[in-house]
Amino acid sequence: MKIVSWNVNSLNARLPFVLDWVAKHEPDVLCLQETKLKDDDFPYQAFKDIGYNSVHFGQGRWNGVAIVSKAKGEDVVCGGVAEYFEGQLEARHLAATVEGIRVHSVYVPNGRSLEDAHFDYKLRWLGDLRSLLEKECKLFDQILVAGDFNIAPDDQDVWDPAAYVGCTHVSDDERSALKSIEDLGFVDVARHLNPNDVQFSWWDYRGGAFHKGEGLRIDLALVSNSLISRVVSARIDRDARKVSKAGKPSDHAPLELCLR
Repeated sequence: MKIVSWNVNSLNARLPFVLDWVAKHEPDVLCLQETKLKDDDFPYQAFKDIGYNSVHFGQGRWNGVAIVSKAKGEDVVCGGVAEYFEGQLEARHLAATVEGIRVHSVYVPNGRSLEDAHFDYKLRWLGDLRSLLEKECKLFDQILVAGDFNIAPDDQDVWDPAAYVGCTHVSDDERSALKSIEDLGFVDVARHLNPNDVQFSWWDYRGGAFHKGEGLRIDLALVSNSLISRVVSARIDRDARKVSKAGKPSDHAPLELCLR
């Protein structure tokens, strides 16, 4: 079983690119973030045409999450994690059960800066996610939480830690909030399987960051302890960050898990 998480940075802008990648790699489950679409505008039919079911929670120009899968997702829950920031809907969380695995597609707030109200919202969002997962752990045995966490768990996940001092994504508060979620019984599977590897999942479009290797590992898959024994590999498809005939890529690369 192959499960993929990918921040596509506008599905409308990158649909041919994404469909081309899916046709080549044939994931069983695809968690998408930052679709930037309303629910009515999601390309359900385009995915159905290549053999996939889709559930989506979106708001339009910003955010948006989806779970696309060969098997139909059940017990779908949209939102439920700090849905509003300053009175505006934030479509950042979606859950469904696929082939016995409770799958969560998450797009954690960026935070903007340590002094911004959005940073406080980010910490609140992570706290709400923890509370939700604590309840889910009592209901489901095998759980996967995948998406753009906007947190680099360790300095190993940052191309130059000195360049990020005093910035979001690396602060003690964010890393502590992530650790608190893991303490429920979740494992950062890519780091667990590849303890010494440097694998970035995001590179800025500007300044040739991708070609210079100036990236961050902020796209994560947390799996419950009961599921970790099924995961045989975890890798970031760096090639999907390259420009191709299918178009301009997202600034994120897909994170791919293979389960037995």
